[in-house]
Amino acid sequence: MAATEDPKGAHAPHSEGSSEPKVTYSQTTDDSYGNNDDPYSYEGVAQTSALTVSAPGPAELVKSGGGGGSTPPPKPPDNNGDDEEDGMLRMSFLEHLEELRARIIRMLMGVGIAFVTSLTFSNQLWLFVQQPAEYALRRLNINPPNLVAIEPMEQFNIIWVKLPILASVFISSPWILYQIWGFIAPGLYKRERRWAAPFVICTAGLFILGGCFAYFVAFRYGLEFLLGIGRDLRVSPFVSMTSYFDLFVNVILGVALVFEMPVIIFFLTLLRIVTPKFLISQSRYAILVIVIIAAVVTPTPDVFNMMLFAVPMVMLFYVGILASYILTLSREGRHFPWSRVFYIVGVVALAIAGLIYFAITKYGYHWVKHWPFLTR
Repeated sequence: MAATEDPKGAHAPHSEGSSEPKVTYSQTTDDSYGNNDDPYSYEGVAQTSALTVSAPGPAELVKSGGGGGSTPPPKPPDNNGDDEEDGMLRMSFLEHLEELRARIIRMLMGVGIAFVTSLTFSNQLWLFVQQPAEYALRRLNINPPNLVAIEPMEQFNIIWVKLPILASVFISSPWILYQIWGFIAPGLYKRERRWAAPFVICTAGLFILGGCFAYFVAFRYGLEFLLGIGRDLRVSPFVSMTSYFDLFVNVILGVALVFEMPVIIFFLTLLRIVTPKFLISQSRYAILVIVIIAAVVTPTPDVFNMMLFAVPMVMLFYVGILASYILTLSREGRHFPWSRVFYIVGVVALAIAGLIYFAITKYGYHWVKHWPFLTR
């Protein structure tokens, strides 16, 4: 025999609108005595008790109007922002000063190692530096094509002090930029620190590329233009080492810094200060500012040298716009049409190669190692 009982007081009557948990107590007894003659014996008696607790479902909560003030469980916290901020290094003002001091010391150590390395090759470096002057003087038929030392200390100051310092700055530029990034990176989010390697590589690469452009193009042909101005007026160039080296440093460093324009535009876009659309719409004013800067940076007032500075700066400005556009597409989840760009570049390269081929085979041009590279 099986019976289900609800003992008195086991649970209160459950109203339809109540949201309290349901408690049900059931007991099942099997009074199977068999052949047992002792009515007080509990052999063969199986008793099963079960206590069931059920919580009200969502439908019951809605029906009861919230369950008499009961609130739903809180949502799990969003740790995305916390995880980003956990990656940021928090330091006091004195700790920032200590970190800055350590970074500056590391920069100076890198520059010092590069200086010692450059000092061992100072003679070869000077022969390399004076090649633009020798090239310009030979082109102007001035013999001997040498620079002159007016003061006794000129050779020592330039060849053994100033020139190794200049070379050490270029050699250690990746290390210097890495230390600058290492000082800035603790204050950035994790997703922003992934720009460390591209920042160092692009910035140092553009700096060195600007120096190479200044050495092989801007300074070399600008110097030839300047020294040849008075040739028909019976004026012979007489260039001292100090004046030549000062002009060399100004041009090389000026052009190298100008070549950082794409990086500056990229980071302005990264900080949402400018957009590609804004840069394109204001490009005429940007070109005007670039020409003014070129006129100020150029050590001479002639138009020829100013254009040697201004044209690369304008090209770099549009390269920066391209980098800004690629970053904007990445933010919007779109992809840059690299295949189309490579196709256009390939077609242009083939066209240029075809023109060079016909110029050499049909019109008698030949290839040379210096500008303009094709001469008759």
